[in-house]
Parts: sequence; structure tokens; C-alpha cells
Amino acid sequence: MKIHRAGSRPSQGPNPDYFTGTVRFDPVISAEPPARINAVTVTFEPGARTAWHTHPYGQTLIVTSGKGRIGKRGGPVQEISPGDVVWFEPGEEHWHGAAPDCAMTHIAIQEKEGDSAADWLEKVADTDYLADPS
Repeated sequence: MKIHRAGSRPSQGPNPDYFTGTVRFDPVISAEPPARINAVTVTFEPGARTAWHTHPYGQTLIVTSGKGRIGKRGGPVQEISPGDVVWFEPGEEHWHGAAPDCAMTHIAIQEKEGDSAADWLEKVADTDYLADPS
């Protein structure tokens, strides 16, 4: 058994190759093999977002505060709010982040394959991010 006390692990910044804007990670779960589960609280400042990416086993987002946006390849931009739970299928190309005018925090839960929980692609263009949400 292992207990991580609140505030006992430092916040981290993400790799800037995979994010636009100011983003902070606060670890929740980093299970050791053979377990694969990984969870992190992610805070996006207004306008901040991930790059396009996929997850080998899918990803669940639980929005805890603010207002955000999500998109999947070939689909419309959608708004997300506190209490929303989003599921991305394994291999589904998607992105997520804050609204242009409001920060957003979510808990991201995914499983790792080897050392990675995501396969990163290109950054999301401003025109895609700023499209009218449906």
C-alpha cells in the first residue's frame, strides 16, 4: 500500500511540443507495473490546449472546474463544463483544453502502454480551436 498525501508531489509543466498555452499537471495516480492506470489533474489557462493525440486504451476526462473545449478528428468542437465526463475511444484522434476566455481543470484517466499513455500528433490550429462549438 502507498499513500500520497495531498500536496506531497510537485506540480509539473507538460512537454511544450504537445501543448499550446499555460498548462499544469498535478499527479493523481501513477501505478507501477503490472498495473497500467495513470491519472492526472490538468489545469489549462484560457486558450491553452493539448495537441492532437490518441491513447492506446482510450481516455476518460472528468471536468472539475471552468469551461473547456474538446474536438475529435473530423468532428465539431464541443464545450465541456464541470461534472461532464468524456470518453475517447482507443486510437481516436482528439484534443482538449480550456475555452478561449475561461480556464478549465479536468482529471484525465488513461492506461499506459510501456512508458507512454499517449501518442502525440501535430498541434491544433487556431482555426480549429476557435471554431464555433456545437
